[in-house]
Amino acid sequence: MTTARPEAVDLPDLAHPVYPEAAAPIRAALAVYGTTLELTPAALMSTASERTGLSQWGEPEFRERLELLCAALRDEAGLSQTGVAIAFEQLAGNLVNRLRLEALIAAHPEIESIAIERPIIICGLPRSGTTHLHNLIAADPNIRSLPYWESLEPFPALDDIDEQGRRDRCSAGLELLDATLPEFKRMHEMTVDHAHEEIQLLANDISGMLFETTYQVPSFAAHYRSHDQLPSYRYLKRSLQALQWLRGGTRWVLKSPQHLEQFPAVVAAFPDATFVVTHRDPVDVIRSLVTMVAYASRMANDHPNPRAMGRYWLHRAEDLLNGCLRDRDVLPGAQSIDVRFVDFMADEDATLDAIYRVAGQPYTGDVRAAMAAFSATHPRGRHGGINYDPAAIGIDPDEVGQRLNDYRNRFVGADRPQQVPSRPAG
Repeated sequence: MTTARPEAVDLPDLAHPVYPEAAAPIRAALAVYGTTLELTPAALMSTASERTGLSQWGEPEFRERLELLCAALRDEAGLSQTGVAIAFEQLAGNLVNRLRLEALIAAHPEIESIAIERPIIICGLPRSGTTHLHNLIAADPNIRSLPYWESLEPFPALDDIDEQGRRDRCSAGLELLDATLPEFKRMHEMTVDHAHEEIQLLANDISGMLFETTYQVPSFAAHYRSHDQLPSYRYLKRSLQALQWLRGGTRWVLKSPQHLEQFPAVVAAFPDATFVVTHRDPVDVIRSLVTMVAYASRMANDHPNPRAMGRYWLHRAEDLLNGCLRDRDVLPGAQSIDVRFVDFMADEDATLDAIYRVAGQPYTGDVRAAMAAFSATHPRGRHGGINYDPAAIGIDPDEVGQRLNDYRNRFVGADRPQQVPSRPAG
């Protein structure tokens, strides 16, 4: 029996959030906690050390980034007291993860000899088909992905490798998310086990785009854009080695929008990777991306400015897509493929077949069945959609199209499916 898809909804309160009644006691408790906290490197590092009993931090360069991020959170982000608590716990968690990784590798130095071979790396803006593609490939039993619970707490305490506690804490966090942002799942469903982005691991190096998508921290983001990210990608690779040692797997599927402006660093860190670059008309992408960021900002900010966010993310999307335009040819031709959203939506199987051929990965009947089983239990749009209003977020579709016309002409083309060649017989 087919269940009708829920009706799409408006989001009229982007600038003046109305919080569900169920969220009130949770937010009030967090606000009280927030009044007791200081967003400083000293306080955060002390908390992480107290929670773990550890003190070896690894490479020291993260300290400068932590100082800059804390300053941006205090001075630029407009955090509510609830937001202070959320940011403090997020950063303390990142630092706990950092300490535990160093302790794990110190106890098991063989981890750094583990090969991360031929990962499949999806590069594309949110809303360009990356999440659905990521989930389908992650459903392949021969592929290793990063489930959400593992991304939040990737490295257990050395004396406690049980997964259940980490899964339970993840579930509690998702209950908070759903209580405060009940419409978020219409834009991006979050579950304990869904395949998540590796920028969650990069955040443990106090690097990457995760903080920028969660808080208004333009000075921290400017520092990120102006510095070589190869050391942080090497940190990511080291994290994957530890995760592979802990829970197995031989070939990873990864995904993040930030890779679009970091192709040279990604190739240097993962030279044998297969790169899947997704493309969709930037007008559609930016409209939904900014709405999602603006809606989620109410977690930490009681008075968000969605129009200012729209202007900011138009610039950042321009950075990302022009980075792709500038550096696309850095990706080895035999190891990369461009995927248009319209073609993927028109024929998922042909798109996946083409990706698997480039990746040299078997696309068997069992793999197809596993992907079909995932799709059957996770139909796209099962929570309904959003009626996007570009004016509410300060976006002019004509301006977007004009500013990104070169990208659009090269990668998007006519808005109709193209023929994807089928796999040769045999």
